[in-house]
Amino acid sequence: MGGVGGAAVGGLTGGRGRHNGPVDFAINPSDGTRIAYQVVGSGPPLLLVHGSLLTHTIWRTFGYVKALRDSRTLILLDMRGHGRSDKPHEIEAYRMSSITEDLVAVLDAAGVDTVDYWGYSYGGRAGLSLAARSPERIEKIVVGGGSHGPQRGAFDRLFFPGCAEVLATSGMDGFIEQWNRHRLFPVDAATRAVFTANDSDAMAAYFRASDVEPGLPDDALERFDLPALFYVGSQDTTRLDDSRRAAELVPGAEFHLIDGFDHSTTPAAGAEVLRVVQPFLDGHLNN
Repeated sequence: MGGVGGAAVGGLTGGRGRHNGPVDFAINPSDGTRIAYQVVGSGPPLLLVHGSLLTHTIWRTFGYVKALRDSRTLILLDMRGHGRSDKPHEIEAYRMSSITEDLVAVLDAAGVDTVDYWGYSYGGRAGLSLAARSPERIEKIVVGGGSHGPQRGAFDRLFFPGCAEVLATSGMDGFIEQWNRHRLFPVDAATRAVFTANDSDAMAAYFRASDVEPGLPDDALERFDLPALFYVGSQDTTRLDDSRRAAELVPGAEFHLIDGFDHSTTPAAGAEVLRVVQPFLDGHLNN
């Protein structure tokens, strides 16, 4: 299991080695869950964490890796239940405490003490939890379409009421069929392909765990002592207020609207997102 993780220690801490290694695995020491990750690029490390039902490939698909890899060592991971990572079917496996342990395990495996962090949606929520629980591991944080509050009903609002039950009983095909009935436009082929690659039992457990996730109290964000940037699509009715509120709580945080995009389409707005995020990240390199 050493692979990239073992070889990356010197390069990442040194800050300028180029890495294009194969997928490797970090192991959560508490429950043994394997988390797939890959290290690419060169420069100071940046951890990129995707949203629900997606994988690390989202950062490649929409141009983020290409734009960042010449100035950053990118650590790309698949969250538990997603991609090449292990996919437990138990609801308790998806507690946020386990998720943050996964992130720390990846950093440890990659030989990184501190990192700049960029997460979207689920990845943003996990990053805020990591910053609250292990602030010494994050230098700077970027949160896209994220929320720090309780998640009860969030997936029902994002997809359709009872979506976790449909996943558990009818699988991903049944989930997509039901979701289509609640959409103005049918699910596109690319999204369908990504979603159907998921383990529906794992996703149902994750949805149910998120539904009882208490989130972070406001005063946890008020105690943050790190540069922070929040962005959200201007049409993201599920996360607009949450993102603005979180930015108001974190001292000195930046807040940006990505005009014309909603929660599901904002990741595809790579050029627009990079225009607001890259100067924030580059400021670290110049200090």
